Amino acid sequence: MTSVRLPLSDGGTELYPLADPKEWTKPTAPFTSRTAYAAAHVVPRALAENVPGAPADIDWDSTLAYRHELWSYGLGVAEAMDTAQRGMGVDWTAAAELIRRSAAEAATLGASIACGAGTDQLVLSAVPDGRQGLATVVDAYREQMKVVADTGATTIVMASRALAKVARDAEDYAEVYATLLDEADSPVILHWLGDMFDPALAGYWGSSSVEEATQTFLEVIRARPGKVDGVKVSLLDAEHEVGLRRALPEGVRLYTGDDFNYPELIVGERDDFSHALLGIFAAIYPAASAALQALDNDDADTARQLLDSTQALGRKIFEAPTYYYKTGIAFLSWLNGHQPGFSMAGGLHAGRSVPHLADVFRLADEAGLLTDPDLAATRMRAFLTVQGVEQ
Repeated sequence: MTSVRLPLSDGGTELYPLADPKEWTKPTAPFTSRTAYAAAHVVPRALAENVPGAPADIDWDSTLAYRHELWSYGLGVAEAMDTAQRGMGVDWTAAAELIRRSAAEAATLGASIACGAGTDQLVLSAVPDGRQGLATVVDAYREQMKVVADTGATTIVMASRALAKVARDAEDYAEVYATLLDEADSPVILHWLGDMFDPALAGYWGSSSVEEATQTFLEVIRARPGKVDGVKVSLLDAEHEVGLRRALPEGVRLYTGDDFNYPELIVGERDDFSHALLGIFAAIYPAASAALQALDNDDADTARQLLDSTQALGRKIFEAPTYYYKTGIAFLSWLNGHQPGFSMAGGLHAGRSVPHLADVFRLADEAGLLTDPDLAATRMRAFLTVQGVEQ
């Protein structure tokens, strides 16, 4: 039996035996009961300057191969989102290239892809105040939305740090989003990202009150429902999400972005459930796929059991400070052989501690998500040895 000596929270260690690998079945047809996207991470070139402040130097072969892996399990790919380190090591130049390359790969397969368009080409300190600032934000959105639209991918209108900086009130948010929706050639996905994921987005939609912000959000959608494919909400509040979902106009999907409570939200009830656009799906994609296959077969109990089996892992990866969740996703990618080294653009691989990553390893094993336990154990031992944990 394969085992690894892992650190414990009390400072000691334990010899941890890995479970046998679990066999996961890939779907033979597109999902019909839910629409689901996995927000994918990027793999940097192993010998690049993967340090804080350095521009992203992407390993394109590994990065695109990971997307093919997600597509092979029936999931769509949400590209160039916060999981891909937008604003945390990956700038707009790199993101635009990522969008073009991933969308081209998706087109060869007829696979589903949606891509993030934001305003991160702007230097926040240089964005003017007032009306001029709002116009600058709209122009930045226009530029990025055109890049996405030109690829044929669905556009995800990401939350904007620049808009959060210059907007004075809810009316400013409503005006900017009304302009963007009016100009969109096809329905878009609106993304509401909470400040636990990005502190710069505090007070989004013009209020620190979630209830007031929600009303502004709904007013924007209700004014132009035909321009909104759906909304992705990442507030980690299941009760709020259910209420918002029920208040949306008919035909507008709720894509859960709740990486804590996704099992109950996705399974839901027969006619009352969330779709999915989740970072955690990039880590648990075999189990997520199996759950969606079960839902397609009207087996909600099995679907819930499968998703529940991954929930502890999801909560560990996304624990506070939540914006470092990308580190856990990249770590699992490396353990499972999808990238040559455990490194991230901008040095973000240092975003989590050794005990945290040891817990990620344990929980992934318990969920059957270490697809090659021998490889995972070999890599984990090497990582721990470098970190001073004797094997």
